[in-house]
Amino acid sequence: MTHPASATKPIFASRLALFYAAYFVLTGIQLPYLPLWLELKGLDSREIGLVLAIPTLIRIVSVPAIARLSDRYGDARRILILLSLAAALGYCGLGFASATLTIAAIVVLVSIPNTPIMTIADAYALQRLDARRYGPVRLWGSVAFVVANIGVGYAIDRIAPANIVWLLAAAAVALALISLLLVPHRVPHISSHAPVRVAMLLRKPAFLAIVAAAALIQASHAFYYAFSTVQWKAAGFEGSAIGILWATGVIAEILLFALAGRFSPAIGPAALLTMGAAGAAIRWSAMAFDPQGLILLALQALHGLSFGATHLGTVAYVARSAPPGLAASAQGVFSTLFGVVLAVLLGVSGQLYAAFGAGGYAVMAICASLGGLVIVAMRQQISAAG
Repeated sequence: MTHPASATKPIFASRLALFYAAYFVLTGIQLPYLPLWLELKGLDSREIGLVLAIPTLIRIVSVPAIARLSDRYGDARRILILLSLAAALGYCGLGFASATLTIAAIVVLVSIPNTPIMTIADAYALQRLDARRYGPVRLWGSVAFVVANIGVGYAIDRIAPANIVWLLAAAAVALALISLLLVPHRVPHISSHAPVRVAMLLRKPAFLAIVAAAALIQASHAFYYAFSTVQWKAAGFEGSAIGILWATGVIAEILLFALAGRFSPAIGPAALLTMGAAGAAIRWSAMAFDPQGLILLALQALHGLSFGATHLGTVAYVARSAPPGLAASAQGVFSTLFGVVLAVLLGVSGQLYAAFGAGGYAVMAICASLGGLVIVAMRQQISAAG
């Protein structure tokens, strides 16, 4: 006889894959094209950098608070539904904003529910799926990101770019509706000693090394997220070409996630993060020279390492290190540190772009390299802890 938990696992995975897809349609519109919309609204490069830093600043507070709430009540699904509904309302409101301060204020309100969604979703996923099964489910988010990149890229060649914000709003509403389909999965409530148990993670050198290195590597994407579309548009790239460039990187990420289940056990979190750091350092060093054509496409393919390998290594290690019942809180520790570093680099990116153009990528290469050095220096402790 099939155990009920086993029977529901395919349903759990398929609906979670649909949720990831919906979330990354939203992200696939926001990351490449929100900076362009902000520029059309009259914001200069420094103001764009500051507005884009808002979500990462909010993340520092909202992610740990909501992650702890999710663990406290043991119902990540309900939290995801509430967050998705609130985010949808915020994105709809953004469509009516015009003044810089109004835009910034609404971005603050949107970011409170939106920034914790991925942390809670990953914790929810890893309650039922091991790291090998997680990759093939998570890849549907990356597929959707590619579709959004290319689709919106073609759309802005044919519609007024000012309408990008309404595409964002529609994607957010779709996410809220799809969240209602997630399979219920409750875990036991955590005890009042939970903050103490989470704090114990911060005393483990291996855990600190992983989250610090991952934060540096992932945050090194800041300049790319903030100004690649603006830079390419100014250089004469059409929206469709920009969409293809973004999609190329995510296709490489999809391939990595699809192959995750076949990885040798010897390829652990430290190895994945080392590959991520190397990919990011090479990518950003070359991007600083403003490459064109096939070289640019090849560098975009390194996203599979710079983001994909780093992400897989991080979520696997953090999930494995989490105390019982504290999956979301442990993921929140990384997300908070990542938010701090990303907020700083996004704020700096506006200054770098104004002063150096594509040369600002050099600073991102340094950050990724520092992350790699942390992993190399702490590799023995990480292996011993794992």
